[in-house]
Formats: sequence, C-alpha cells, structure tokens
Amino acid sequence: MKLKVLVTGRNTKISTDVTEHLSDEKHYITTQCDPTQTGLFKMMLGDMPDVIIICLRNESKESIQAYNVLKNASKEKACTIIVVADEEDEQLFMQHTELQRMYFLSRPISLMALYQKLESIEEEMEETKRKNLALFREFENEAPDKNRRKSVLVVDDDTEQLIVIKENLEEFYDVTPVKSGKAAFKYLTKHIPDIILLDYLMPGEDGPTVLRNIRMFDEYADIPVIFLTGMSEKQTVIQTIKELKPQGYIVKPSKKSEIVAKIIDVLG
Repeated sequence: MKLKVLVTGRNTKISTDVTEHLSDEKHYITTQCDPTQTGLFKMMLGDMPDVIIICLRNESKESIQAYNVLKNASKEKACTIIVVADEEDEQLFMQHTELQRMYFLSRPISLMALYQKLESIEEEMEETKRKNLALFREFENEAPDKNRRKSVLVVDDDTEQLIVIKENLEEFYDVTPVKSGKAAFKYLTKHIPDIILLDYLMPGEDGPTVLRNIRMFDEYADIPVIFLTGMSEKQTVIQTIKELKPQGYIVKPSKKSEIVAKIIDVLG
C-alpha cells in the first residue's frame, strides 16, 4: 500500500522539492496545493491523504490559521500532519494553530529523517489494517438510534459556499460536502444522509437533474432535498418545486439560523 501525501505551505521551494523526491524516489501518491483555506478544503473534499506535510516560511497569525481547516483530520487522527519549520515559525505555529496533533521537522530538512518517518507510518497503517480485519464482528441493530447526530449531504460546485455551510452546520450535524452530482451519487452508494442540500445551478448536471436522478432509485427516493439558490433564480426554482416536489429551498447567501431552521422544519 502506497501512502497518499499532500504537500503544502508558503515555502514553495521546499514544498516542490519534497513533492518531487517523494514521487520520484519513494513512488508515493503525492499532491501539492496552495496553503489557503480554500485550496486545502478543496483538496480535502477528495480522498483523504494519509500524510499532510506543511512547509512553513515567514508565517503570520493569519497564514497559520488557514491550516485550521485540517483540524477535524488532526483531531480524529485521520491523517498524520508533519510541519517543516525553522525555530521562529515553529513557535508561532504552536501559538496560533488549532490542530491538536502533529510532528515538527526542522529546516534544513533531512530527507532521510522524513523517509524513515513515512516508512514507519506505512508500517503502522499495515499493522492497524491487519488488526482491524481480525476484530470485525457483524451486528445489525434494527432499533433506530434516536440520539445520533443527523447527517447532511451538501452538493455545491462553489468551494467557498461549501466551507461556509459546513462551518455553520457542523455544530449540530454531521456534514459531508461534495462538489457535483457525480460525487453525490458516489457518496450515496455507501451512506444514506438524513437530508440533502442541493445547489440549483451547477455546471454539467444542475440541481433539478441531480434530484430527478435521485428520485429514480427507490433507496434514495425518500431522502428530503432542499435546493440552494441565488435570488435571481428564485422564480424558476418555485416552478421546479411544483414539478419535482423537494422539501423547499434556501436563498443564498443565507444566515446560519436560516439554514438550521429550514433543516429543523424538515427533519424535526
């Protein structure tokens, strides 16, 4: 099993060098992205990397806080975070980050030390996989869990909009953001959300097309759907509601209280 590694950070020279070395010499599945909240969030919408390497340089409080979009991955130990920094940036990072668990590697960077750490992560993952397979015992409880957090699937091609909605709702719900109807169906093959927030206007398959496709499958047909729409499409959306009968619509941009209130109206 080859590691999936995401490399980011303001130190673009080290980021590029590390990406090339890991790809060419270790043959890891390596991706590089901009160290912005939007860039990082967009990358995390895909398959979660096993390792995130952050290469710091001349940081500020604001630039460090952009990495807080990774805090759930850090909290849940979904991936390993390695921070490459000099002493000054390291201290600043520790003062202002919300990430809970990470490893620091000093500059100038030792590729040998990095390789050894990544190899140990690889070995731990393999060992964990073997242990987990041995522990699985299937149980199906037919009684519903009334106390579980309800889940919301948000489908919107606008990354900034996904960030805002996720931040607004994650206090109350388990939120999964995706950027297209295709990604939504990929999610639905494995999970059935309690409700779907669906952008009305999207490139390729628009919201009404995605909703029609959802209604074609019996296992998805009863999932409540709320359209997300701009004010300019409001009248068109109202006509579509008469045809497709979703559970309503929310006009963007919308306040946190408005989104939560609409979901409560539908789910109780």
